[in-house]
Amino acid sequence: MDLLNNDNLKKKKATFNILSNDSLDGHGGYGAGTLNLDNVTPIFVDPTEEEVFIDMGALHARSAVEKRIKFLKEKDQVPNGKLYWLVWVTILFKEQKPYYGGVAGCEMTVDISIRRGYKSLPEHVNHMDKSLKGHILVKQMDEKSRHLLGQFLKNYNHDMWEHSTQELKEQLGK
Repeated sequence: MDLLNNDNLKKKKATFNILSNDSLDGHGGYGAGTLNLDNVTPIFVDPTEEEVFIDMGALHARSAVEKRIKFLKEKDQVPNGKLYWLVWVTILFKEQKPYYGGVAGCEMTVDISIRRGYKSLPEHVNHMDKSLKGHILVKQMDEKSRHLLGQFLKNYNHDMWEHSTQELKEQLGK
C-alpha cells in the first residue's frame, strides 16, 4: 500500500496539533484550534525526597521520572510505587503582568525496581487542559506536596506568585 498516494492524502485531515509557537496570528484558518503549550510548565513534586523540579520532557511523557517505565492503568498493580505529582502550571497575564494562572496536579507512582508505574493518561490530559484554561486543581494532592509546590512557585518567581489569585495561595497553604 502506498501511503503517499494522492487518495490517501485527501482522506487524511488535520485533527489535532500541538504547536510550541503561535503561528496563527489570529487568522482562524488552517490549524485553528491548535494547542499552544508555550506557557505550560510541567513540575514534579516528590514528597518522599521533599524535592520539586521542572522537567519539560513531561510534555511528551518523556520526563526523567517516566523514562524506561511501563505505565499501567491499575494503581494496585504498582503497590510499592513511589508517589510523584505531575503539576501542570500555566502562566497567564492580567494587567500586563504574568501570574500562575492554571495549576493542576496529577498523581503518578513509579516502582523503579520492576520498571512499572501507574498514571491515568486521561486524567493527565484533562488536567493539562484545565490548567491551560486557568483552573486550580490541587485539592487532591496531599498537604505536604501542596506546601512543597507553593514554596517552589513562590521562590521560583516571587512577582508571579504575588500576582496569582488568592484561591491558589489558599489551596497551596500560603
